[in-house]
Amino acid sequence: EIFLDRQQSMAASAMVVAAAKKKKKKKKDKALKVSSLLPSCYGCGAPLQTSETDAPGYVDPDTYYLKKKHRQLRTVLCRRCRLLSHGHMITAVGGNGGYSGGKQFVSAEELREKLSHLRHEKALIVKLVDIVDFNGSFLARVRDLAGANPIILVVTKVDLLPKGTDLNCVGDWVVEATLKKKLNVISVHLTSSKSLVGITGVVSEIQKEKKGRDVYILGSANVGKSAFINALLKMMSYKDPVAAAARKYKPIQSAVPGTTLGPIQIDAFLGGGKLFDTPGVHLHHRQTAVVHTEDLPALAPQSRLRGQTLPNYQVASEKLMADQIQSMGLNAFSIFWGGLVRIDLIQVLQETSLTFYGPKALKIHTIPTEEADEFYKKELGGLLTPPTVREKADGWMGLETVRKLQINYDNIERPVCDVAISGLGWICVEPVNKKLVGTSNLAGKPSAGGVLVMTVRVPKPVEIFVRAPIPVGKDGGEWYEFRELTEKEEEVRPKWYF
Repeated sequence: EIFLDRQQSMAASAMVVAAAKKKKKKKKDKALKVSSLLPSCYGCGAPLQTSETDAPGYVDPDTYYLKKKHRQLRTVLCRRCRLLSHGHMITAVGGNGGYSGGKQFVSAEELREKLSHLRHEKALIVKLVDIVDFNGSFLARVRDLAGANPIILVVTKVDLLPKGTDLNCVGDWVVEATLKKKLNVISVHLTSSKSLVGITGVVSEIQKEKKGRDVYILGSANVGKSAFINALLKMMSYKDPVAAAARKYKPIQSAVPGTTLGPIQIDAFLGGGKLFDTPGVHLHHRQTAVVHTEDLPALAPQSRLRGQTLPNYQVASEKLMADQIQSMGLNAFSIFWGGLVRIDLIQVLQETSLTFYGPKALKIHTIPTEEADEFYKKELGGLLTPPTVREKADGWMGLETVRKLQINYDNIERPVCDVAISGLGWICVEPVNKKLVGTSNLAGKPSAGGVLVMTVRVPKPVEIFVRAPIPVGKDGGEWYEFRELTEKEEEVRPKWYF
């Protein structure tokens, strides 16, 4: 009897201990679940709050408690997102260049921290790159964020490329540029969120590669992630009722870098896995980090790019200057691209031309180099914009980064390189422009190599990239050369679609 009593008491105490452990674990799990599902604004991902009106995620207290009572906090849009959706320019990422900082800002380090968990999870990464700013928007440390996860590379805004561009050539150029980055890219897609070109291909690739994993949309600030997600949900909604329901509460999109402040979870798939819109990684080396908020729309091309080629004798400001350029080319001349870029041409051929691809709002001015410093001081905020207002021009840092380029060429019949300005566009350098010279004049010329020398000046944090020329326009398809590949290279090379 004593033995049986002891056994019964031991069994009872074991049950009590097990129940206590189970309760403790359940409580811990519940706490974790609650913290991860903190109510956030569906437009920008910022946690909802009712105390600070200037900070992200602010909601009127009456609205907040009414929605909370009816369990509808996931349908709430914060005050900042409402202003953005009505066209107000409210900056989000601070601490660089023209940004003054404040309660509504989050730093680039915080944005990276929010994505740091990705490299430890099994996920599918959809990485976005802007074709107009390919080098500037290609995240340099994307491997730190993605880890070993597979990457679908989506090139956005291809509808902005000049008329007559052969996308076969552009696709091959993008793959060649991506291979140098040594990333786990499984496919490349040329897309336009505005015209929905190429979005269907991305949807089918995601469905094929997802395999129950979460899908994260990554990219630099203002690369078009929210617009891409809206286009993605639109295409998916035709067949998937879950995606159709998700379209009702889609992320806010605006011209402001860093509109999305926190990861936004979207229930977009019928099977397992979620879709996440992530905050744009703010890159300090882009022009958008330097200019004032009011000038941001001027840096975003709204329509198809049209290259502006110099020298252009028809639009030379003075007859004397036109004659001078015609006799000696662009040597000893400086070209201003708005108030943001200055190029001094030191040693070029008489027939050398530069073609500028970027926002139409930035005007181009040619001036003799000896007069360039005085011209810049006098016309900044006037002829040279951005900065657009004289008062802002007084506090402008100027073009402090100076890079001297020595460009070797071995063939005068094709462009030698692109000089890409981070966050703005690119300048195509041609040793001899066929249109200016004429093919008959070119026939007798040897295609031997030489050197072009120029100096490029930009604001201090902005980066300058010298890269292989991107084949745009009708001429691009003529001079672009496809690289011959071995069978092994063909096998491992990512495929591209448009």
